[in-house]
Amino acid sequence: MKGRKKHLRADKAGAAPGTLQYVGSREPQPTLATLIEYGPAPGDYHETQFTDLEQGRNYRPKFPVLWLNLHGLENQALLKLVGERFRLHPLTLEDILNTQQRPKVEAYPDYLFITVRLHGIDADGNLEGEQVSIVVGRGYVLTFQEKPTGTFAGLREGLRHGESYIRRFGADYLVYSILDKLVDRDFTVLETLGDQSDALEDAMLEQGPQPEHLGRLQQLRRSLQGMRRVLWPLRELINTLQRDEQDYFHDETQLYLRDVYDHTVQLIETVESLRESLVGQQDTYHSLQGHRLNLQMRRLTVITIVFMPLTLITGVFGMNFELMPGLKWEWGFAATMAAMALIAISLTLLFRNRRWM
Repeated sequence: MKGRKKHLRADKAGAAPGTLQYVGSREPQPTLATLIEYGPAPGDYHETQFTDLEQGRNYRPKFPVLWLNLHGLENQALLKLVGERFRLHPLTLEDILNTQQRPKVEAYPDYLFITVRLHGIDADGNLEGEQVSIVVGRGYVLTFQEKPTGTFAGLREGLRHGESYIRRFGADYLVYSILDKLVDRDFTVLETLGDQSDALEDAMLEQGPQPEHLGRLQQLRRSLQGMRRVLWPLRELINTLQRDEQDYFHDETQLYLRDVYDHTVQLIETVESLRESLVGQQDTYHSLQGHRLNLQMRRLTVITIVFMPLTLITGVFGMNFELMPGLKWEWGFAATMAAMALIAISLTLLFRNRRWM
């Protein structure tokens, strides 16, 4: 988060419930509203964008299903206007601006409010995420994103074509499609994290344990922990939508939601598998590090053993006695050095044959 200003939840401590104040880890970006209206007929489509209050206040929908998407949460006045137009509860608007929530679904008298997470991998290979808030009512869907990511570009392109499958159904199928895109994005993220984990394991085995390997292991574990904190609530969210006591989702859409639920369970299993793999890699790191330390200690031990008899010889002949054998011998020094060299070479060859060096 270096270089970013954090807008913490504690900053709005003491504020009244429903107070509109941005909470997040990045600066809120300028707001751009994109409105898409569509129906089942080939010509039942209209798309427009607006950034000021007057455009939004005077606009009147033309087709049965409306999808309003807001990129950026800087323009709180525009967000408040959207809330007034669609009769959103003040607590809903507050939750939209609080971008650090867990996935959840809340039922209000006229709509369902859903918060989910959109994950990605940044330039440094770390997990990053943003909150996507969804409001689904009778014939309309509102989505709120922290920044444009292009995740839903395929949905918009599909809606522009009159023969698109999504055009045949209502707002509930659009919500399913959005959730399906987010879950598919998580599969891509986990695949990337899995590739990083495999590459890190190969590097440890080829290069030996390095300090940066342990740091990268911790980063991957934090990323997977972040995914885990999101996926378990997401599973409960999809399960709640399947029950749908207020009947916002038709029976056919429920079948598709069941498929998203199955994919969510698969994501959770993948996360748990990767976490276990990282635990194993961390054990491997410490084992390799211990093995390297043992090798180094063994080499130092061999060197110590080689020099022990040499130290003994020099110690004996270094004693200050006048009467010692060989002290006045002409070849005494040469013979002693030769004997010491022979001992050192013999011990070295012995340890090398036993592969201690």
